[in-house]
Amino acid sequence: MFEEIIIAGFGGQGVMSMGQLIAYAGMLEGKGISWLPSYGPEQRGGTANCAVVVSDESVGSPLVTRPSTVIALNNPSFDKFEPKVRPGGLLIINSSLVVRNSERKDIKIIEITATDMANDLGNSRVANMILLGAFLEQTKIVSAESVLESLKKVLSVDKHHLLEINKQALKKGASLVEVGIS
Repeated sequence: MFEEIIIAGFGGQGVMSMGQLIAYAGMLEGKGISWLPSYGPEQRGGTANCAVVVSDESVGSPLVTRPSTVIALNNPSFDKFEPKVRPGGLLIINSSLVVRNSERKDIKIIEITATDMANDLGNSRVANMILLGAFLEQTKIVSAESVLESLKKVLSVDKHHLLEINKQALKKGASLVEVGIS
């Protein structure tokens, strides 16, 4: 198994957190991982992306130029990274914010109204976790249990009250892939 992932969106959408959670979960499961953040000139509101590599073997380089998966949380990220998904790869789109459609026929595309669904759950900030849940269900790269265990370590103790809503968001995203809703 060798998965190269790019997660991209605006600063403040949880892009870096998604990448860190995948990387930490991979470490918990004894996999080779790398996580490489990239920020625009502004942190909150500017563009941000991270590259994550998860493998059954050691990872030789953190650079990802032809990702097997792209998770795009906004239009600029979609525009930049959709063409880079390798043929046979996966593109997950937050269709609440991405208004463009991919014309590619050589990749699997999952569109999820993640921001709208997060609002329905009562916290717009868990849109990233809905997308992450769909990604985990589709790829099985790491388990949701490992991601939740990692979340306990990533969140400060005073934020542990958010663990339950994040768990609900992961389950929501996974359920969308299970039933084929996009």
